[in-house]
Amino acid sequence: MNNKDSKRVADRGREDELLTIGEVADIVRVPIATLRYWRHLGTGPHSFRIGRAVRYWNNEVTTWLQSQSDGPSAA
Repeated sequence: MNNKDSKRVADRGREDELLTIGEVADIVRVPIATLRYWRHLGTGPHSFRIGRAVRYWNNEVTTWLQSQSDGPSAA
């Protein structure tokens, strides 16, 4: 990672919050296993690893939820 990328990540960390998979499961109101399955499929909110831990940016979870509510209705 170069200095420019490091600065972007540091800036984002001040503006955003990192969430655990358990915290996202509570926000989205699905079991942790569902989030793991969505990660496997490549769907759901964007996530990434820090070491062995899965993390989510709060803003990306919020954006993903908004995109789900804007999508076509299943009913």
